[in-house]
Amino acid sequence: MSQSRAKSFNYAIGMFGTSIPINMLKTFAFTFYVLGLGVTTTQWAAMLLIYTVIDALDNPVYGFLSDRTRSRWGRRRPWLAIGTPLLILCFIAFYNMPAFLAGNSIFAYGMLFYILTGTLDSVVNANYAALFPELFRDDASRAKTNAMRQAFQLVAMIISIALTPMVTEALGYGLTSILYGILGGVVILYMTFTCRERDPEPEEAKPGLGRALKDLLTNKKFWIAGLANAFYSAAMSLVLASVAFYVEYALGLSSGQSTFLLAAVLVIAIAGVAVWAWLVRKFSLMPVWRTSLAILAVTFIPLYFASNLVTAIIFSAFVGLGFSGVITTMDLIGARIMDEDTRKHGLRREGIIANALGFMNRLNGLFTGAAYLLVSRIYGFESGEVPGAHPDEAARFLMTIVPPALMVISFAFSWFIDFDEMAAEPVIPVALASD
Repeated sequence: MSQSRAKSFNYAIGMFGTSIPINMLKTFAFTFYVLGLGVTTTQWAAMLLIYTVIDALDNPVYGFLSDRTRSRWGRRRPWLAIGTPLLILCFIAFYNMPAFLAGNSIFAYGMLFYILTGTLDSVVNANYAALFPELFRDDASRAKTNAMRQAFQLVAMIISIALTPMVTEALGYGLTSILYGILGGVVILYMTFTCRERDPEPEEAKPGLGRALKDLLTNKKFWIAGLANAFYSAAMSLVLASVAFYVEYALGLSSGQSTFLLAAVLVIAIAGVAVWAWLVRKFSLMPVWRTSLAILAVTFIPLYFASNLVTAIIFSAFVGLGFSGVITTMDLIGARIMDEDTRKHGLRREGIIANALGFMNRLNGLFTGAAYLLVSRIYGFESGEVPGAHPDEAARFLMTIVPPALMVISFAFSWFIDFDEMAAEPVIPVALASD
């Protein structure tokens, strides 16, 4: 394996590790606590709102501290090495609730470890994302590495999402979370200790928090890209979290059959990643990104009319096509924003920007929480114990009505941002930081 390919592999496989725990958390938390343990949809919506507010406060701090870190291990590696074991422990705790808890104690326990797991995921993923524009300096190498990275993510999603209904039926959620946690943690740590960060220049200044926040809050492209990502992320989070709900109530099948729908999305997405990466190289980033958003918006709609497992699987495969395009291009948009910030201000602030973009992604909690609240109010669906009179329509609402509406908004935002096509590498920052 060439040095360049090994560098791409060692970095890209990290996405496999980071995806395993967070995908199981976000996809099956609703199934585990609401459909299984009786937590209400209203409580769930409140939990997502609280989590989103906390995430808004802690993300800029994590990024700021990462950017200012100077150690013999680099800036990002200490955060990855410390954050990963803590992430895995909290993830395992979320799905291994003490047996003596009951009633509101179940909700309080779930909320605590959901928030802890989510905030530690912010630490790990933001430091992982901050390495991307630093290690790979042009669109060609980024497109190649990101295609590999997204392929690893999709393989992880097959394991942690598509296969999980069958795995949990055999092993239970507790043991499954232990196995997934260990697997994910080992891979993240492998990536951490095989990727070599570029040492800071001797004159390189540490960014100041006040200036960083001011520059970020006045960066129009950050807000537009962040909101486009937030609405897209909300659409996909809602779909993935609602598949078991949809299969059970809209199709009248065992929730374990959701494996086939999820597998259809992810297998097609794996095949599509290389195609979308080629399109980026051939036609440039922005038109390909917008096309992928539009395709994904349209592909949710046919699922409303699916009446059996076969038609649902076929329609799900089309979702995979659009999904692969968005994941192939979205990270390249973030890398462009980081590049422009470095050029404009002469400071390397990938950490705080990656964390801020990660927070914008997690704004999807507001939109998904609102969707669950609407399901409760419109259809009377409270929980698996109190499903209301029309749980089939509630499931279709979450899977096929809200997601395309969210994607239309994401697509609209994409038209308000563009980048100059610059071949030059980002400047080496030597400016003095100040508040």
